[in-house]
Amino acid sequence: MPQASETDPRRREQTRKLIEDMLKERQQMLVLLWELSKLDFATVDAPTLEMLQDFQELLVDYIAAGHFGLYQRISEGTERRKAVLDVAREIYPRIASTTDVAVEFTERYERPDEALVRDKLTQDLSVLGEMVSNRLELEDRLILAMLGNDYQLPQNPAGA
Repeated sequence: MPQASETDPRRREQTRKLIEDMLKERQQMLVLLWELSKLDFATVDAPTLEMLQDFQELLVDYIAAGHFGLYQRISEGTERRKAVLDVAREIYPRIASTTDVAVEFTERYERPDEALVRDKLTQDLSVLGEMVSNRLELEDRLILAMLGNDYQLPQNPAGA
């Protein structure tokens, strides 16, 4: 059976679906990041810890969707379009560094105690938020290279 080329409409639809699924996870993650960033961590309760855990799960899912979706095709050599490959080569080292920040965050808060949340979470969320913002810009460049500049990227939630 012949392999579908990137110009094959089925392949384009698969790419679009993969990207749109990733963007939905990204949107959910951003909303929760915004909600967490508005909290006062002077007192840490069960709902706060649950929200933090939910956020971490969304963050990991979002990072994985990008890694195993967008970037895997490029790293496996199945992406043939020069414009996409050029953007990917330029941004991938910075994308990888944002992944490292996200992994460090999730490891640090995997089983957080009250003191860690109270003393460090606000600062760590700020660093993570900056990283996420940088990653969004980089990913958007790659998405537009893959789907075309006429593709309408969703707007980020207010404040995120």
